[in-house]
Amino acid sequence: MFERFTTSAREVVRGAVRHAEDTGADTVGEAELLLALLDRTDSGRTGGSGADSGRTEDGGGHTEVPGGRKGGGRARGDRKGSLAAEVLTALGAHGRRASIERALAEVRRRGGITGADVEALAGLGIDVDEIVARVEEAHGVGALATAGSTPDSTPDSAPGSASARAPRRGRRPLRRPFSRETKSVLERSLRIALARGDKHIGDEHLLLALTARPGVAAHVLADHDVTYIQVERALAARATKG
Repeated sequence: MFERFTTSAREVVRGAVRHAEDTGADTVGEAELLLALLDRTDSGRTGGSGADSGRTEDGGGHTEVPGGRKGGGRARGDRKGSLAAEVLTALGAHGRRASIERALAEVRRRGGITGADVEALAGLGIDVDEIVARVEEAHGVGALATAGSTPDSTPDSAPGSASARAPRRGRRPLRRPFSRETKSVLERSLRIALARGDKHIGDEHLLLALTARPGVAAHVLADHDVTYIQVERALAARATKG
């Protein structure tokens, strides 16, 4: 599948891995993909470099070079630039990045529970913030931060295996696999591209895939007035203008 990715799409995946590393997350989740997409709206950012350039991590947690296998083709060029960046900017997400980052941080702090979930549980008399506060009082701030992670089931991540055990304090895991949700997003981006008659997978397909189904990224973006329908309309409008 990665051989279909454009340069921008590959940069999003690499950026998501870097965001996971920066936050110390055990897996590369939807939040990291969204942050990497937002990075594309910043014209001052450049692609990865050094040892990390050109690498992603596959669903099993292993480092992979998309399209870079022996005898493989070169990375596809971005003739159309970053469509996701154009759409996110047009819909106002770029200007609301700080708010989006705070919302994602709160979701992570609550162990993956979104704002919509908080409201729904409040209707049942469950105060999520109070529960989080009690857990953090007993176990420290951020104790639930990785509770929402759902790494893909592989032999390397089986319960009791070395890779499944928590890393020692102060040390980060050597490999960060994609969460199941993220793998679903990547697979969905392929289906969306094929349905649209596109022969490549660009960062616009990743954005569509993130917003197409309920999830952390979709909920946070919806709270900031960015939905699947709006993304589709923005892409259609751009195509009409040529």
